Amino acid sequence: MKTYFNWSSGKDAALALYHLQQKLTVDRLLTTINAHHDRVSMHGLRTTLLMQQVKNIGLPLTTLMLSEQPSMEEYDQKMAETIAQLKAEGYTDCGFGDIFLEDLRAYREKQLEGITCHFPLWRRNTQSLIEEFITLGFKAIIICLDASLLDASWLGREIDESFIQALPAHVDPCGENGEFHTFCFDGPIFSKPVAFEKGEKVLRQYKKPKNDAQEPEEKQGFWFIDLLPV
Repeated sequence: MKTYFNWSSGKDAALALYHLQQKLTVDRLLTTINAHHDRVSMHGLRTTLLMQQVKNIGLPLTTLMLSEQPSMEEYDQKMAETIAQLKAEGYTDCGFGDIFLEDLRAYREKQLEGITCHFPLWRRNTQSLIEEFITLGFKAIIICLDASLLDASWLGREIDESFIQALPAHVDPCGENGEFHTFCFDGPIFSKPVAFEKGEKVLRQYKKPKNDAQEPEEKQGFWFIDLLPV
């Protein structure tokens, strides 16, 4: 049985990988990269830092390269090609850091038909999860956030007890609804911490997915902080 893990570079992925490794041997990570910007999709982490991160974890990495603003059709096609290659290499199982998004889990399981999907954090209380993350010695900082829910002062903030206490009530403690994304740089799955420096903060606007209740050109803002390798 060969197992790979879908690695986002953030805290939920790190905690899920930690738990999955208690029962399965994970020998590969898979990360989606925005090829145009050379950064981790959604999180905006530089690929150079991603490479240092996975080196300190000690697992080989497979990258799925996407265009600047990929469609779902492009994503599905590229993912299907990648999964076909992993199956050809003998992979039968995979892991995810998802917690409670039912539609996302159903999408993943349908997309990965023939591969057994594991969700180590599934339906666990997010307050308990973030507290466990800290107790186990993991360290992460906020690298991206939804500008409609949190302001730029949260960027670069480390996940600790004061962070949990200060979070607004409308924000999930793990950011499971997309409120924020993180970069995990230390913890029990790392041989040593990933060294980095904090760079500039940037606000970017993206088109929202179309639905019947909004105009096609409605946009959503996200704050990013650029982390620089040391």
